[in-house]
Amino acid sequence: MSGQTAQPTIDTHVLLRDGDKILLSQRGGPYGHGRWHLPSGKLDQGEPLTAGAARELSEETGVQVDPARLELQHVVHHRQEDGSERIGFFFVATEWEGAPVNKEPEKCLALQWFADHDLPEDIIEYPAAGLYGCLNQPSGLTLHGWQ
Repeated sequence: MSGQTAQPTIDTHVLLRDGDKILLSQRGGPYGHGRWHLPSGKLDQGEPLTAGAARELSEETGVQVDPARLELQHVVHHRQEDGSERIGFFFVATEWEGAPVNKEPEKCLALQWFADHDLPEDIIEYPAAGLYGCLNQPSGLTLHGWQ
């Protein structure tokens, strides 16, 4: 233990649910290229978690969700290979406005709905930990990447 205060990046992830279907996006950038993950992003300074989650969802998919309607389901404390830390808050949205469209084609190859019992195998590990945490142990915490 170093005694230094942790300074993790705070991420928001949204499971957009339509019945048993979950919207995933396929990464187009260098991190996880071609692999699947949830609509997500970093929280901005001074931004409430739910507002950040709603903003990121809108920026990536065009879907509008009332931040008050997002339900926190899971938290992941993730440690990356370089030792940096991230804390991901995973929200579920079951009510929204608009149809999902790829608003960031330079970062996203595709948006696709998957049945929650038939998810792709190539989901990036960190968001997969939160996604499966939401599905299997809601209201919980997953430590990912820690020894």
